[in-house]
Amino acid sequence: MATTKLIESKPTITKVGSQGTPLEYYVQTQYQVDNNGKLIPGTQKSYIAYNNSTTFVKNWVQAAETSNGGASWTFKNGIDEKPIFGADAQKSLKDGALKTDTQNAIKSSAKSAPQPLSNQDQAQLAVSAKNQASETVTTEEAQASLSDITSKETEALSRSSFPKNLTYPADLQIAQQDVIQFNMVKYSPRKFKSGEGTINPIQERREITDELIIGRVYLPIPGGISDTNAVTWGSDDMNPIQSMLANIAMSAIGGGGEAGANTTEGTVGDIGNNSADAKEWVKSYFAQAATGTTNLLSRTQGAITNPNMELLFSGPTLRPFTFNFKLSARGTKDRDEIRQIIRFFKQGMAVQRTQSQLFLKAPHTFKIRYLHKEKDHPYINLIKECALQSFTVNYTPEGNYMTFADGLMTSYEISMQFQELEPIFNDDYRNLDGKSIDTNIGY
Repeated sequence: MATTKLIESKPTITKVGSQGTPLEYYVQTQYQVDNNGKLIPGTQKSYIAYNNSTTFVKNWVQAAETSNGGASWTFKNGIDEKPIFGADAQKSLKDGALKTDTQNAIKSSAKSAPQPLSNQDQAQLAVSAKNQASETVTTEEAQASLSDITSKETEALSRSSFPKNLTYPADLQIAQQDVIQFNMVKYSPRKFKSGEGTINPIQERREITDELIIGRVYLPIPGGISDTNAVTWGSDDMNPIQSMLANIAMSAIGGGGEAGANTTEGTVGDIGNNSADAKEWVKSYFAQAATGTTNLLSRTQGAITNPNMELLFSGPTLRPFTFNFKLSARGTKDRDEIRQIIRFFKQGMAVQRTQSQLFLKAPHTFKIRYLHKEKDHPYINLIKECALQSFTVNYTPEGNYMTFADGLMTSYEISMQFQELEPIFNDDYRNLDGKSIDTNIGY
């Protein structure tokens, strides 16, 4: 079973063009590995996230992508496919310093990943320019489907780039402290697939690989964290007559008319062997039908027809998660982070509209991780991709209206209600480590 991995390089500045214009960016790479942790060739895709802000608040936007390790790039901004990079940056990415630097960024991020790939696989993530280049597709050349059109219209109106690495408190030591990470991603609906010998054409969510993290927040792990795994079971009845008819029908469907006839003959024989009970049941059944009464057998014999009651599995459930945080500013940096964190969740969970306003599209979704030394916490549960269903801000958690001189509230209390997009399955645990070695709690 393939597992999708996501790594990213550190922010880098490369000078491009004759004027040596500085360009700040980082490279995010997505790829799949098999059960042995080995790279599956042809699954890698890298994106350049470019800072197009001139203020101290960085605004990372997608500027280019490659599916061949940087041998060639398509200049898409992730919104309307119009290039953000100018001519100098595009030229540098094709055959200049930017091309070399981005390939090195892919290699370095692969080498420093939490679960490093082999040297051979690391080299495959970023290849030389001699590899076959992919053709750049322009908007005019693309044959857009209805979903593509509505997606582009939505993203043209909606915000799809949020601050990266927002933290509270501002001096939170992510590498040394246990933290909770909220990654905002573009929602990818499940699609249909064909072939592969499956009778269920709905694509599994873990097979969807065209995601790009568009924002991230780190917070201290709050108190009261918990998870509840549940499945739905319900009682069900099937009286003897229903069971006999069902047995005859299944025999006829599965084995043909002859098998159905044999089952019918056997059923009649079974009734004959219990003629006394059958006679009482038939007598009460027709008496009830004639008089319009009910429970006649219980009134006259103190008995009921055996309902064959059983608790049966009826389906999975989707886990909810609630998080509560109290945010109190201790300085200017905290003030800015708190404001952006609240905006991050509020705008990220908002419904999106198309330009024509004919469609409403799903909000962005979130991937939540408990981290211990920047890796998944082995002693706390994992969480699948979630929707943020509600976000509540209490602006006066102390019970009084209090602000600093600039109007900042002295404290904020936020409460978030998430729910996973898909249920937990037994094989999800196996996909974590390939074997039943129980190296972590799992889901």
